Amino acid sequence: MDFQEVVRRRHMVRTFTSAPVPRASLDRILANAVRGPSAGFSQGQSFLVLTGSELAEFWAVAGEAVDPSARTAPVVIVPMSCKRVYLDRYAQPDKGWTDRDEARWPVPFWHIDTAMAALLILLTVVDEGLGAVYFGIVPPAVPEFRAAFGVPEDQEPIGAIAIGYDAEPSVRDLRSRRRPLGELVRYGHW
Repeated sequence: MDFQEVVRRRHMVRTFTSAPVPRASLDRILANAVRGPSAGFSQGQSFLVLTGSELAEFWAVAGEAVDPSARTAPVVIVPMSCKRVYLDRYAQPDKGWTDRDEARWPVPFWHIDTAMAALLILLTVVDEGLGAVYFGIVPPAVPEFRAAFGVPEDQEPIGAIAIGYDAEPSVRDLRSRRRPLGELVRYGHW
């Protein structure tokens, strides 16, 4: 599929068939995720992949922010960012900072880079002929999520992505709700 077609087809799928995601597809999805931008090539992202019996526990502790129909997905990937990795990387001599002061960062690139990896996951899912929905893990659920899956404190889940074959009755036509490009883009001056 060409890139424009992947972008055009990308949408959130909330209902999935029970068919398993082929391992080759999952491997490609994850291989593409780690190709995203990474400030200073810090590579502070990690991905928890949940399948099979692990999913019931995930949905029990972290599924509050998504429609229950998404629980039919055979795979959930939880992209996580690690601020420590970025602060450590930028305290190295080639970066010119001598400390780990996060006040130097104009925005939390550890989250942004992980979000870019999540977008690569969503795009690769489409290219693999699958569907996905990205959703948040509500803050009160994060400690229970960490405990259930042994996630270290320095790994911050930025959300979760349920993946599988699309079983929605029809694709929602959101064209009438999409804001015109002219309302979103400014050239040279606001």
